[in-house]
Amino acid sequence: MSGEDFVYDEATGEWISAAEAAEKSASAGQVEVRDSAGNLLADGDAVVLVKDLEVKGAGQTLKRGTKIRSIRLTGDPQEIDCRYEGIKGLVLRAEFVRKA
Repeated sequence: MSGEDFVYDEATGEWISAAEAAEKSASAGQVEVRDSAGNLLADGDAVVLVKDLEVKGAGQTLKRGTKIRSIRLTGDPQEIDCRYEGIKGLVLRAEFVRKA
């Protein structure tokens, strides 16, 4: 025996090495977030709104074409966390923005 550990992968139905399983789980933790045009978003990107959005609790409407800088991904495939002046804790859905 080689002394290497193997793990059963339920998705493929095969036995894979422990190192390969760890690599798979690390890559599975990263979520791809895509904007309304299908572009891949990343932390720190700037986005532009494609639709007027009413911000609940702030009594303010963000107009179409508003540029928002320095977004952060939340781990949800459709939500991004961002800052905008006068609005704390703004979370937008990726379907309403496009990469600037």
